[in-house]
Amino acid sequence: MFLGGFQLTPEFRFVVVEGPIGVGKTTLCTLLASQWGGGAVLEEVEENPFLSRFYKKREAWAFQTQLFFMLSRYKQQKKLIQLDLFQKMIVADYMFAKDRIFASINLSDDEFALYEKLSLILSEEIPQPDLVIYLQGSCDSLLRRISGRGRSFETDISQSYLTKLTDAYNDYFFRARIHPTLVVNTDHADFRQNSEDFHGLLEAVRNFSGGIQSYVPRLGTRK
Repeated sequence: MFLGGFQLTPEFRFVVVEGPIGVGKTTLCTLLASQWGGGAVLEEVEENPFLSRFYKKREAWAFQTQLFFMLSRYKQQKKLIQLDLFQKMIVADYMFAKDRIFASINLSDDEFALYEKLSLILSEEIPQPDLVIYLQGSCDSLLRRISGRGRSFETDISQSYLTKLTDAYNDYFFRARIHPTLVVNTDHADFRQNSEDFHGLLEAVRNFSGGIQSYVPRLGTRK
């Protein structure tokens, strides 16, 4: 689906789509990259050998899972520098800072302290996004989408874990306010199948003026 007439302003060279598990990050990322003629950077989730064990027994496998993700994300994000963001626009379906969001709810205090030391060193070399599109969704809609995509290693994700994760995401974006952020409610949106939803999102990005703004499909943008 290509909708003509929508171009990014020059300062948006690196756009990130973020949000909790099952909210539709990868779908929107690929749609935006295609629409804007940019490159898509997709997280390598299924390559983590500890992930299925983590969802079955979180405390036992949290540190190994988190460490693998952090190093994998670091390696992939470092490649963005080599791609030269001034020559080609990039859309990614995650940001490096998401790793800390997950670590904050999954690791013990001692594990998190060790994680933090390594994370701070690695994050100094990671490019920062010009815009984050933060996708929000209720736990019911997230669970429905997770079930619909049928990944075997996600069958043990609980509603309590998703609630804790969405709370951690909200705390990061609304309290830290580090990145220019467009918050998008996805509960009743279908960006792949509904051109009106996607058209409205493109308009919201085009009109984004900084800080934190909200967009609800069919309702418009709120500052």
